[in-house]
Amino acid sequence: MLIRTAKKEELEKVVLLYNSMIDGMQNEKYKPGWKKGIYPDEKFVQEAIEKQELYVGISDGEFVGAMVVNHEAAGAYETVEWKAAAKPGEVTVIHALGISPRHQRQGLAGEMVRDAIDRAPENGQKAVRLDVLAGNVPAQKFYLSLGFEYRGTARLYYEDTGLTEFLLYEYVV
Repeated sequence: MLIRTAKKEELEKVVLLYNSMIDGMQNEKYKPGWKKGIYPDEKFVQEAIEKQELYVGISDGEFVGAMVVNHEAAGAYETVEWKAAAKPGEVTVIHALGISPRHQRQGLAGEMVRDAIDRAPENGQKAVRLDVLAGNVPAQKFYLSLGFEYRGTARLYYEDTGLTEFLLYEYVV
C-alpha cells in the first residue's frame, strides 16, 4: 500500500472514503462515533489537505484508508501524565484513522499508523499520541498491539460525540 499526503483534487474521493467508513460501521457493535456531515466532514478533510496533514492509503489505485497527522491535541490532553516530556510541536497526533469497509482486517490500519510512527523521529518528534472513544474496545486493543501505552482517560468534546470519555494513548519514539 502506498501512503502519501492527499492532493487538493482528491477531496471528493477522500470524503467519499470517509462516508463509506461511516456507512460501513452503522451495524458494528463498536463505532468511532463519526457522523456524516459532522465529522469527518468535507471542511475537516479540505483543511487537512490544504495543511498537508491528511494521509491516504492507496492500494491498486483505490483509496483504502485515511488519517490526519498533525500536532493538534484537545485541551484535555494536558490533564494526562505522559511518559515523554515533549512540547506540543514535538508530538505527532493521529486523528480520524479509518480503513474502507471492504479492506478492513487486512493490516492496513497498522501500516498507516506504523508509517506515522516511522516518520516521527525524522521530524524531531518525541511521541505519537491519540485518543479513542471509551467504548471502542477493538480500537483500544489495536493501539496496544502496536506498542502504544494507555496514559489516562479524559473527557473531550468533539462535534460528533459531544462531551464524552476518551482513552488517551502514547507511543514514545
